[in-house]
Amino acid sequence: MSAAATPSLTAVTRRLDRDVDLVRLAGASGILFALGRVGFAGRGVAARVGSSDLGDLLLSMEVDDDVDRVGTGPVAFAALPFEPGGTYQAVVPSLVVGRDRDGVGWVTVVTEGDASTLDPVVALDRAISESEGERDGHGGPSSFTVTASRDPEEWMAAVSAATARIATGRLEKVVLAREVVVTADAEIPIPSVLARLARSYPGCYLYLLDGFCGASPELLVSRSGDVVRAQPMAGTAPRSGDPDADSRAAAALLASRSYRHEHQVTIDAVHDTLLHYSSYVDYEPEPSVVALANVVHLATSVEGRLSHPPASILELVAALHPTPAVCGRPRNEALAAIADLEDLDRDRYAGAVGWVDHRGNGQFAVSIRGAAIEGSRAVVVGGNGIVAESDPATELIETRAKMQAMLSAIVRP
Repeated sequence: MSAAATPSLTAVTRRLDRDVDLVRLAGASGILFALGRVGFAGRGVAARVGSSDLGDLLLSMEVDDDVDRVGTGPVAFAALPFEPGGTYQAVVPSLVVGRDRDGVGWVTVVTEGDASTLDPVVALDRAISESEGERDGHGGPSSFTVTASRDPEEWMAAVSAATARIATGRLEKVVLAREVVVTADAEIPIPSVLARLARSYPGCYLYLLDGFCGASPELLVSRSGDVVRAQPMAGTAPRSGDPDADSRAAAALLASRSYRHEHQVTIDAVHDTLLHYSSYVDYEPEPSVVALANVVHLATSVEGRLSHPPASILELVAALHPTPAVCGRPRNEALAAIADLEDLDRDRYAGAVGWVDHRGNGQFAVSIRGAAIEGSRAVVVGGNGIVAESDPATELIETRAKMQAMLSAIVRP
């Protein structure tokens, strides 16, 4: 649906003086993008619009907003595909609850025509009742089958083929992904999956849109007014659960010349791209180690001031995606290698998922550590950066460690 074909819409935002469980409100079919208690949950669909018409649609709405903060008024949510420049559909929910880092909460309702008598808080109470009614008493599936879509030996052969390409000097790094499919004997309960992810990965961005859900550790980019931020990650090691062994793994990651080089290339790519839109951009002089339940990552915070008028978050996402951390370098050669060797349609895996408001503010995470869930079936994808010295068996183990985040949340007795 184009913006011109969309009925006239009005967004009404009111302050909310109570806390709302965002995961519970989103339910199985809603929308979620949250880091802890900060973020959004939405229900219903006021509009579904193609990427080319999204900005015009948001600007065309009438807005009645007595909160007037970043993220208030109409907000759209999108999960972009991995394919650079690929089209996508964004969703403007009919009801959204938001909460920011200052603890300010609000509820927005988007409706057609006159909204003068609309009370968003009453609409929220009704939505909460509906979400509670959707919860049932059964515990979900009791048995699961987990199957790799491609034989692991074939995938390791693809890794060997990638290192052979790298040896020619035309390619420095390529990210290769693999897929497993989970089939259950009953519908996989998305709210339960998200609740488990929230407990196990409290420092990750929880997301849900059209059955695509997960917990991403990586902020691709955010815009708040003229402030732009990113936290690229590149360089990963699995965790064993043994504190001493995990400390050694983290220290080895920091000390690794190969991983540090891989990380710096990604930082430079993000920095240089954002600088094109900014008066200045800076990043931390040394990476930090981000420890998750299953792996550790090297991460660096990047921050800058956008030139005026500031670019929209959608423009920044389009410029940054895909970073070397999910694609490789040089980009065109890496994309060609992925097409030749991966034997996989990534779809939304390793794309970007997040939100944009009508002022062009927003926040997008790299859509990794996720799954596409439909009924009793879930597709989980994990990838790894392949460089000249990559060992196929080790890379296979690392993809398993990354996919374990979602598999442990889905496959439960």
